[in-house]
Amino acid sequence: MPRLIDPGDGAPIGLDDLVVALDRADFDTRDEDSFAALGPLLARLGRNRSFLADLAIDELKTRCEGQHKGAAYGAQVFLLRPPNGRYVLRANFWPARSDPVTRASGPAAFFYDMPHDHNFPFLTYGYLGPGYWSDYFEYDAQALDGIPGEDARLRFVERARLEPGRLMLYRMRRDVHVQLPPDSFSVSLNILGADPAQPWIEQYRFDIARGVIVEGLTATGAEALIAIATHLGNGLDLAMELARSHPCGRMRVTALTALASALPDEAEAILGYAAGDPSRYVAEHARARLAALEAAGLAP
Repeated sequence: MPRLIDPGDGAPIGLDDLVVALDRADFDTRDEDSFAALGPLLARLGRNRSFLADLAIDELKTRCEGQHKGAAYGAQVFLLRPPNGRYVLRANFWPARSDPVTRASGPAAFFYDMPHDHNFPFLTYGYLGPGYWSDYFEYDAQALDGIPGEDARLRFVERARLEPGRLMLYRMRRDVHVQLPPDSFSVSLNILGADPAQPWIEQYRFDIARGVIVEGLTATGAEALIAIATHLGNGLDLAMELARSHPCGRMRVTALTALASALPDEAEAILGYAAGDPSRYVAEHARARLAALEAAGLAP
């Protein structure tokens, strides 16, 4: 499960104080102990019982202008500061299952009941309310190829709650959780570790009952652009090159999918070649698409 961290007993600080401390800190997002050492700073902000309400009032006065400018999240997230390339500060809202917003939007809007990991580490602190529940699992991402249907070898740890004042570190591509609604409305505070490689690091959704990977959740703007360029522009040569040599297997699969769709008469040959790719991730995706073509009667 996520690593429990001693929150310490430091006095409350303001958001500006936290930002100054983080900007001065020499931490490494990829080093668990280095990143965990920031936790007590987040806890000190969490002991400030008025800062979040003050920020919310200021945003309401400007029709949430700051949130619209800097946030790439939905309404569940309140961005405390725009991302700066090293970290992201945010507050997350967690309605109860019986709350009107959950009934209206459905639990999926708040990522409830969806088993997943993360492709970044983050610190979290129980700020308000009883805290959301989670079923916690662990797995070894390095031992997997990341193919849908692959046995993830999940190890159940426990069901626990992010109680008020609790401080935890969610470890990148190690901790898997199924978030469950809190007993009543709750808020958590986060420091997310940023990494330039993050868009190319996989995040997964899992099927807990079967213990397998269902799908990858990571996508980049470049993947959408290559699909558009292949279908609507002169992007076939570029897609061919990406399918052969891009260092990220997910991008190679995206380029292959675009080529097979744009060139249906050549799809079997394209996918057949990719089925021999040295990357099992690429090869298995190509074989699955070939099988789908055959099942649909589209392969010669």
